[in-house]
Amino acid sequence: MTTATRRRRLPAITLARSDHERLANLADALADRDPAAADQLAAELERARVVADDRLAQGTVRMGAAVRFSLDGAEPRTVRLVYPGEADIEQGRISVLTPVGAALIGLTAGQSIEWTDRDGKSRRLSVLEVGVEDLAMVS
Repeated sequence: MTTATRRRRLPAITLARSDHERLANLADALADRDPAAADQLAAELERARVVADDRLAQGTVRMGAAVRFSLDGAEPRTVRLVYPGEADIEQGRISVLTPVGAALIGLTAGQSIEWTDRDGKSRRLSVLEVGVEDLAMVS
């Protein structure tokens, strides 16, 4: 296995069944209007391990979760992962349809994910903490 292949290996993710179902419906509904966002979300859903809602490990990023993360080694940010209609970056609510939002879903603290953005730039997101309730520090 080459270094590039190893670097591109995606981390294991787990989703609650209710989140998976609702997100799959969202990806399907979005396919015609925004195929890139729909495809990115669908790819995450396809590789996820799906568990009963009451079996999702505490500390897993799910819809509505508050998450502290770092993107490309920058200063950590705290956001809440939400559905598109609830998104408001000023309030720290990030849509699951954004590249960062789709990358967050199903990860746990300590996990990182790498991807290439639409401009061809390599990005790395690292989850620092899940379940952060104080969003006053949103940056």
